[in-house]
Amino acid sequence: MDAMEPIQHPVLDPWDLAFAQARAAAARGEVPVGAALMRGGALLAAAGNRILADRDPTAHAEMLVIRAGAQALGSERLSGCDLYVTLEPCCMCAGAISFARLRRVYFAAPDPKGGAVEHGPRYFAQPTCHHAPEVYGGIRESEAADLLRGFFKARR
Repeated sequence: MDAMEPIQHPVLDPWDLAFAQARAAAARGEVPVGAALMRGGALLAAAGNRILADRDPTAHAEMLVIRAGAQALGSERLSGCDLYVTLEPCCMCAGAISFARLRRVYFAAPDPKGGAVEHGPRYFAQPTCHHAPEVYGGIRESEAADLLRGFFKARR
C-alpha cells in the first residue's frame, strides 16, 4: 500500500482534533480519549479509542495514530513527530511512543490510576527506556477531565 500524504492545513489545531476524536469516541460508548499525530504542522493521523468497536484491547487512541502515522510515512520511526492526547498515556502506549521515537508528547489530563508517564511506572524515566520524548502535561486539563467525568458519571 502506498504511503499517504500528510494533510496540511494552515489553521489545524491538534488539540481541537484530539478533543473532537475523544467526543466521537464517547458517542460510540468508548472511553473518551482522543489523539492527533503531527509532523511539521501536518496532520498524520487523528483517532479516538476504538477498543470496543474493534474488539481490540490495544486500540487506544495513541496506538491507532502511531500505526496510521507509521503507514503514512512508510516508516516505523516517527522522528520529528508530536503526539497530542487527551489523557496521560498508559504503559502500553508509552512503550509504543518510545519505540516509535516520537519527538514530543503533549497530554491533557493526568491519569493517577493508569498513567505511565508522570504516574505509575514513569516509563520514560526508566533506564530500560530506549527513547524518551519531551513530555508536556496538563494542557487543557480541565476540559479533558470534565469530558472523562461526564462520561463515567453517565455510566453509573
